[in-house]
Amino acid sequence: MFRYYGKYAPYLFLLPAAIVLVIFFFIPFFQTIALSLMDYSNSIYNAQFAGLDNYIKLFQSPIFYKVLLNTFIYLIVAVPILAIVPLFLAILLNRQIRGLTLYKILIYLPVIVSIVVAAIAFKWLYADEGILNFIVTSFGLEKIGWLTDPNWALYSVIIVTIWKGIGYYMMIYLAALMSVPKELYEACEIDGAGFFTKHLTVTVPHIMPTIALVTTISAISAMKVFAEIYVMTKGGPLNSSKTIVYYIYERAFENLDLGFASAMAVVLLVIVLLLSLVNILFFEKNRYQI
Repeated sequence: MFRYYGKYAPYLFLLPAAIVLVIFFFIPFFQTIALSLMDYSNSIYNAQFAGLDNYIKLFQSPIFYKVLLNTFIYLIVAVPILAIVPLFLAILLNRQIRGLTLYKILIYLPVIVSIVVAAIAFKWLYADEGILNFIVTSFGLEKIGWLTDPNWALYSVIIVTIWKGIGYYMMIYLAALMSVPKELYEACEIDGAGFFTKHLTVTVPHIMPTIALVTTISAISAMKVFAEIYVMTKGGPLNSSKTIVYYIYERAFENLDLGFASAMAVVLLVIVLLLSLVNILFFEKNRYQI
């Protein structure tokens, strides 16, 4: 009997994950597509079939393009820092130095802090009479509207995301560095290679899949950022810090325009899929033999 079911064993092990995937991804995915084809602007209880009207309105909306630009700025600024700085820290901490455990704890500490708590704390730091403006004015400069100036608001929120994520990605890199053969480092040192040359020729090629993973995860996280913006700026001022996920929330739960919000959610999914495809083509091409 066990021999008969043996050939189905892999599928039985995959079944729980498949059920979770169907319930929490595929069903909501098709429901979102269905909602995006409906018009809820007049009544949330009596939706009318709208076809592609929500997508047409979406791509004709100047606010959508502003929000999309903010999202890509978030992506372009945050992702390179979250991919490079944690790697540099991981390389420094992957050595026998005094107080190594303390350094790891201090760098990883922001990860375990609730994002809401972190956002509130930074909101106090960014206040007009906060610590940062106290430091700025002590140098004889004018106060900066960190969260009230359209030129600064988005970047102020990005700093919170970077502060929160550096420790998490550093631990991923530390785990990957354990797989790099030490003999290669010794060979580089014998050849007279310096610190940067050694890691560029040995470390980076060996952990390239991990770098690709961190880049992909941080890019998707940047595309989906919400809590920081909700707590700190509410998308303002003048939509300067509003990203696509916050705009989806605003249209769906504040304006109750579920069709328009669902159309944006579908567009966001397409963008995330394209980013994942770029990752496969450029970072893991040989692995997937594309």
